[in-house]
Amino acid sequence: MTERRRLVVIGAGPAGLTAALAAAAARGLRVTLVDSAPQAGGQFYRQTAPGLGARRPQALHHQWRTWERLRDGLAAHITAGRVTHLTDHHVWFVERQSGTTDGAPASFAVHALLGPEQEEPVTVHADAVLLATGGYEKVLPFPGWTLPGVVTAGGAQAMLKGGLVLPGRTAVVAGTGPLLLPVAVGLASAGAKVAALVESADPRNLARQARVLAAHPAKLAEGARYAAELARHRVRTQVRSTVVAAHGTGRLEAVTVAALDGDGRVRPGTDRRIPCDTLAVGHGMLPHTDLAEALGCRLDGVAVAVDDEQRTDVPGVWAAGEATGIGGAALASAEGRIAGLSIAARLDSRTPERSSYASAAKARAGLREFFAAVDTVCAPPARWTEQVSDDTVVCRCEEVPASAIREAVDELGAGDVRTVKLLTRAGMGWCQGRMCGPAVAGLARCPETPSRRPFARPVPLGVLAREPGEPS
Repeated sequence: MTERRRLVVIGAGPAGLTAALAAAAARGLRVTLVDSAPQAGGQFYRQTAPGLGARRPQALHHQWRTWERLRDGLAAHITAGRVTHLTDHHVWFVERQSGTTDGAPASFAVHALLGPEQEEPVTVHADAVLLATGGYEKVLPFPGWTLPGVVTAGGAQAMLKGGLVLPGRTAVVAGTGPLLLPVAVGLASAGAKVAALVESADPRNLARQARVLAAHPAKLAEGARYAAELARHRVRTQVRSTVVAAHGTGRLEAVTVAALDGDGRVRPGTDRRIPCDTLAVGHGMLPHTDLAEALGCRLDGVAVAVDDEQRTDVPGVWAAGEATGIGGAALASAEGRIAGLSIAARLDSRTPERSSYASAAKARAGLREFFAAVDTVCAPPARWTEQVSDDTVVCRCEEVPASAIREAVDELGAGDVRTVKLLTRAGMGWCQGRMCGPAVAGLARCPETPSRRPFARPVPLGVLAREPGEPS
């Protein structure tokens, strides 16, 4: 018997899970699912730590039945020996190794660090790699945003889902995008008082996307359910508005909210101060592309470029989910299924080519169109930089204020993010610009550019010093 070909799926969110199950079902592959979390699910299906003994974990989620199907399918494939699930493995580099098969690289080495301390190196070898690395939140600064009590919208959700912890008793949820709705509802349902939901977008602009939105009644019904829950919890919704400042001595005590005009500027005289101890703020999501960039995969804007089968332009590498463009769990699952089927067909000659592609491809096309329409409406205020005072810290790692970035551009002639980084150290800290990158680009009035970092996360020097082939 010929040895089964090896697939490594990086990321166990909706895209990675669906892809792993689709590929494993072909039974001609050995699938290794590598994830940094202690349990599968990603951010969308983030599970409560088992030791907390949550009695009704489904209350924190929607699409729970879909999660149960994915969870049970993964368990069945693990039991059958078709999938190996590596938890707490933080992938820092994917290495293309020498040798080819049918013109494609014969193997990859996926390098990871094991455990909370991320010090024990692990290497997994594969004939193909699927990048299902998800996305992260776009963070835009404003005066007071570094105060304790100010968290990202996704961070507040992660605290609630993963730790059954409320970030505070009185919360304001602000920013823009669909994520704000489940965050506000989740906090209110868990017992927090949500003083306001502040959305910078203008709902009237949704009317211009009526044709696309009407084609997705399930999504509209989901939004209506969230609206009903907000009304039941008496959450005040304020649209075409933004948080202009957070206030407090030692920690958050209040935020100032103001209305926006048609150009995205704050309207004078509309300031309103809202007492709160938590601000959950988010301005959309960005794809995680570090591993793809290090492999040399082409980007389409800020996302990994893929073809109809979710293949990148690097032979042997596929990508699916938020890494290829932000679009939610349903779209990620559709892309993951297409990728898993494509990989199985190309690595295992016994798998029928393009089996079961049609329904997933149709769902993918519709959902991509839907979220493209949402993105045109839910964008950060066009003039957000005007509310960033000179003393506002933009790069938290290196404590770089907005004044230093403006000086680099206006007085020192910096014309791109890299030059600003060299002149100010903005982006040189622990996060390597992942958090402050969009803000630096906005303040510098220049486009974001791929970073092409060699590694996806910090790596101990002792790991890098090992000779090739040396035991971990």
